[in-house]
Amino acid sequence: MRAFVLEAIDSPAAFREIAAPTPGPDEVLIDVAACGLNFADLLMQRGKYQERPALPMTMGMEFAGTITAIGDKVTDLRPGMRVAAFTGQGGLAQQAVCAAQRCVPLPDAMPFTEAAGFLVAYGTSHLVLDHRAHLAPGETLLVLGAAGGVGLTAVEIGKAMGARVIAVARGADKLAIAKAKGADICLDSDGLDLRSELKALGGVDVVYDAIGEPLATPALRALRPEGRFLAIGFAGGEVPQFPANILLVKNLTVIGLYWGGYLTFAPDKLTGSLATLLNWYGEGKIVPHQSHILPFAQTAEGLELLRSRKSTGKVVIDLLA
Repeated sequence: MRAFVLEAIDSPAAFREIAAPTPGPDEVLIDVAACGLNFADLLMQRGKYQERPALPMTMGMEFAGTITAIGDKVTDLRPGMRVAAFTGQGGLAQQAVCAAQRCVPLPDAMPFTEAAGFLVAYGTSHLVLDHRAHLAPGETLLVLGAAGGVGLTAVEIGKAMGARVIAVARGADKLAIAKAKGADICLDSDGLDLRSELKALGGVDVVYDAIGEPLATPALRALRPEGRFLAIGFAGGEVPQFPANILLVKNLTVIGLYWGGYLTFAPDKLTGSLATLLNWYGEGKIVPHQSHILPFAQTAEGLELLRSRKSTGKVVIDLLA
């Protein structure tokens, strides 16, 4: 089968013909219809992601498709079911094997191209805002990188949870997308004195940061007493280093979230969160945004869109196109 394979760190991945996988006793075999791209894919290529799979590896952390075969011990899934899955790798191929517990059955009305980019972005934002930060109605949520893959879902979910949402992104086009997803206030990051702007707006209760510096520290300083700073990622490339005295004086909390880690130590938290999100999807409360849906042959171009920050929401590879 055809697959998009990474063979060495800091080298470009490329298409290869590899053997089709066979499911083990607790696994399912999926005909992949679509695969969502993530900033973590870029980090993995550089060997800077928190997990470093053995090479060579087929890329693609999350995907959607149809189950074609199941292992002997699989009881709650069957061939023909439409599912989304998070595996950390393997999704950029015509077929993929996945542990049954990592599959999420899809609503009939959800297209594969939406489902393929749903789990990581929406799952991350909902789990951290609800389970970790306990975002409450009426609180003010600041989202840095508000037009990106996870940032845009944070805007949407924050609004659905009743928060006042301040979105920070670069350029009028990206801010318009954040506004359409429910942002109450939009700030252009170009030339922005973030701390002064937020102070004029009365400060914030929760910061959702998928960017890192140079916006992280002024955002932290704009938190109100007992505010929460959510460290989601560092797409800007510079990891924040916060003076502990700032945390002490204002009784602040810094919260990190690695969504995939919950698959190991608390999978029930993910299951409950995703059930809520799929209900919201069915009710029309959340509507996934893909700025680019590209054919399999243009996978490298899709990753470049992420690297150059020319995308909004999700970039999805359609393997059936």
